[in-house]
Amino acid sequence: MKNIVILISGGGSNMASIVRAAQTQAWEKHFGARIAAVISNRHDAQGLGFAQKQGIPTQTIDHKTFASRASFDQALAVAISHYDLPDQPALVVLAGFMRILTPAFVAQFEGRLINIHPSLLPAFPGLHTHQRAIDAGCQFAGATVHRVTAELDFGPILAQAVVPVLPQDTDKSLADRVLTQEHLIYPRVVRALVSGETF
Repeated sequence: MKNIVILISGGGSNMASIVRAAQTQAWEKHFGARIAAVISNRHDAQGLGFAQKQGIPTQTIDHKTFASRASFDQALAVAISHYDLPDQPALVVLAGFMRILTPAFVAQFEGRLINIHPSLLPAFPGLHTHQRAIDAGCQFAGATVHRVTAELDFGPILAQAVVPVLPQDTDKSLADRVLTQEHLIYPRVVRALVSGETF
């Protein structure tokens, strides 16, 4: 069995798209893969409710209760490692997880830690990506699924989706259109990884 642990901080719409794909495409039956847990750093993350309704174990590790980023990451690593199986470490999927991870954490989960970012990396790493794309006069924007490295939003790219930037776009309208593409490409990448496809 390949366990998938999804980390969220808010609504969890990308998490939900992955969960639905796992259900409708029968990942457990076909690939021996399941969504084993959803972990949040916020008690009020709306995505926790969705996961619970699907019967997925959830956990909250509140970063505000830790004295340092490193101590929070250590606790998070312990929680994730609970889902590691012998010779089958869990795949860790960041889905709107709004924390910058320490190099030690990234190193511990190297090769099995992925993220989705709402821009066409390497353009516009960090925050406010949609407004920055509009301000820069970009004709296209999009989303990127990538492996996580110690450098923020810099890891090897696994997939991208492109959307046009329209003349009337606001950051919200562009974000909404990009998000629909995120919901398509992220489950595809996770499925590819658990089914043994290579990138």
